[in-house]
Amino acid sequence: MNDQIPKQQPSSDEVDLGQLFQLIGNGFKKLFRFIGDIFKGIFNLLILFLVFLQKHIIKFAIAGFLGLAIGIYADLNKEPAYLSTMVVEPNFNSVQQLYNNIHFYNELAEAKDSIALAEALEINVKEASTIKEFTVESYSDENQKVLLFDKFVRSLDSTTQKAIDMEAYLQNFNSYDARFHTISVMASNNSVARKIQPAIVSSISRNDYFNLQKDISDINIQLQDSLYSKQITEIDSLQLLYKRVMLKEADKAMQGTNINLGDTGGQDNKELSLINKMEELKNSLVKLNEEKANKSSILNVISAFPRQGVQIKGIWNSYKFLVPAFLILLTGFFLVLISLNTYLKNYKKEA
Repeated sequence: MNDQIPKQQPSSDEVDLGQLFQLIGNGFKKLFRFIGDIFKGIFNLLILFLVFLQKHIIKFAIAGFLGLAIGIYADLNKEPAYLSTMVVEPNFNSVQQLYNNIHFYNELAEAKDSIALAEALEINVKEASTIKEFTVESYSDENQKVLLFDKFVRSLDSTTQKAIDMEAYLQNFNSYDARFHTISVMASNNSVARKIQPAIVSSISRNDYFNLQKDISDINIQLQDSLYSKQITEIDSLQLLYKRVMLKEADKAMQGTNINLGDTGGQDNKELSLINKMEELKNSLVKLNEEKANKSSILNVISAFPRQGVQIKGIWNSYKFLVPAFLILLTGFFLVLISLNTYLKNYKKEA
């Protein structure tokens, strides 16, 4: 009697692994099928678009040529536009007033109120009528923001400094906090911007509050300068005194008199301290002179308006591009509506 060998039953782990691999394989198949369907859909849409374009190519060509003709005519007859920019540095918290003034000028230009604009900018009405737009924006990069943050932190006490976060400061950076600001003027007259520059600057400089702040700043700077100068003079006198004392002590040493070495070391430390103090005062005086130069005016003109503005060009400002593009898109929109209407009529008949 032959012994029958029992068949080995697969373990539950092997069954689970097999099912797992089967599920993974099915998942990949569905994923690839889904991706394939997407590409097929995109391809079908592309074919439909090309068929639609081929069917109506003559209509699009007519719309394009018609738009090009209209655009060329419009470009030949439109007024040229010139852009002029000026970079300024407002002092004594005058930046808000600067923005208010520029926005006021822009409102007058948009309303085409040439009389009021001419009066505000101290030019004639004909020149004012050529101004189309005013803009003002902050001019700052990351380095300038970091410098402003450093200056802001130094003005705080040590306890408050620890609570200030640099990233939060940069995220909440206000355009008014920037040091430099750019004023732009767009006009059909390429030289009018240079003529209105004095009026823009004087509109800020005539403010009584800013003038008071400037006067106080000048007094404080002058007082600080006199204190630094007085301290430098006193240190010079002390250095001369120490030199005389050292010379007398040297004479005594030549005559054989005993010298206290401890006192000599103290003398050297005092003179070194005076040298360090003198260096600090000189650096402070340099910074004070820089502050005096920066705050010599309520509104510093860093870069003035050019004598002639730069003509605004480019396809986005050319009717030769804009009009044909608009007519082609408009033609395509109406053709799509007609095709959709035809499809819906056929769909109703079939239904």
